[in-house]
Parts: sequence; structure tokens; C-alpha cells
Amino acid sequence: MAADLVPEDGWVFLRRHTAARIALGRSGGSLPTRETLGLAYAQALARDAVRAPFDPHALAAALRPLAPDVLVLESAAPDRAAFLARPDLGRRLSERSAALLAALPRSDPPPTLAIVVSDGLSALAAERQASPLLAELLPLLRAHGFRLAPLVVVRHARVGLLDPVGSALGAEMALILLGERPGLGTPDSLGAYLAYSPGPGRTDADRNCVSNIRPEGLVAREAAARIAGLLAAAREFRLTGPALKEPPSRPSLGAK
Repeated sequence: MAADLVPEDGWVFLRRHTAARIALGRSGGSLPTRETLGLAYAQALARDAVRAPFDPHALAAALRPLAPDVLVLESAAPDRAAFLARPDLGRRLSERSAALLAALPRSDPPPTLAIVVSDGLSALAAERQASPLLAELLPLLRAHGFRLAPLVVVRHARVGLLDPVGSALGAEMALILLGERPGLGTPDSLGAYLAYSPGPGRTDADRNCVSNIRPEGLVAREAAARIAGLLAAAREFRLTGPALKEPPSRPSLGAK
């Protein structure tokens, strides 16, 4: 059916305010051809983002002007297929990478924060969003007296990898920036997860998250301010998780 014969949805004006798939119209009992093709294209972008190769050395080189001390490590997932099939491998460092971190001299005083950058579920997100975000975030952290561990770039990491990396570096807190699971129309969204006192046994309940970091979502400057605010509050209250609010509020430590 020709585009001009497709009845217009009465809610089409809402499309000016959101990228969500609303007011798509109808051709008989189905979507119009243009919307069907658009959906297929968005699905293809999402699949490509999940399976795209990631070059950690190239990203490390791009980040060195912001943080000269950069380490390139690997998770225990040997390849992309294993990473997707075995999430547990993405939460652990490879033996070589764990040994490399263990051999590093401990700084005195220890670092306040360890930052990890990874492809996660979208190499595109890490390649596009990590540099702009860190360009905004690192000056804020340094201005507030954060002592930063060497920046770590890891291939095939899951969120939980912030625990072994942060613990190995002796950091008070850990932050991981990695590609989020692509949505339809959002193949390059970066997520930021932070944890106080990273180490074995920590779970998602012990972390805070800032998500949808990309130009069409939460822009780098706003994301950096939110992350820095959460980190400052985590340092003050010595915790992360549900008790750490945004804007931060003092938890009821004496409540029973």
C-alpha cells in the first residue's frame, strides 16, 4: 500500500518527543512496510552491536591522552561466542591478566577508585561513548581528590568484573563502563556501574547504575556529573546499593 494511503495514527504527534516505536500506523491488519523495514533494520543493528569485534588496544590508545597509565587485560572468556554463552567467564579475569595485576606494586595510600572500560554487550558503545564520558568524568574526580588506579581496558567483561579488578588494585571503590544490551534503536548505549569495597561475594544488589549514556540519551556531561555525585556519596557513606540514593541522602544507619 502506498505511504499516502496508510491511515495516520492519532498519536503520531508524540513521536516528536520519544524514540520509542509508537503511533506506527496500520496497513490492513499489519504494520506499514516502512515500519516493518525500520524494525528489521533496528534488529540488525542490535545483532551487529552484540557480535562486533572489539579492539581493546585501539581504545586504550584513544584513552591515554586522558589517563596515561592504561592497562589492557582480558576476561576469562576466550572469544565472543564463549562470552555470550557463559556470562560467568566475563566476571573473571584470565589467569594471565590476574597474574599481571597481582604483580603490580600496591600504591600507598591505596587508590580511591579503579575504573574499568569494556565492550560488554556492545563494542560500539565503548568505542563511541567511553572517551567523551571519561573526558568529562576524570577532571571532576581529580578535582574532588580521588586517587585513581591505572585505567583498565578489558575485552569481554561483564559487570561483575569490577570486583576482581578493584580488589586486585586495592581500590576503595570500582567503576565499570561497558556496552549495555542493545535495544531496538539503541545499539550504542553505555552503562556505568559502581561498587564500594569491591571484592568476592559482591552482587548486583551492592552496586549502583547510571545507564543509557549516549548523545540521544544521557549525554556525557550529565552522565559524568551523576556518576561523580554517586561516587562522592559512596565515599562519604562507605556504601553502594539501594541505600545510596540519587540525589544522595544519608542512610539510617541506626535503624533496626
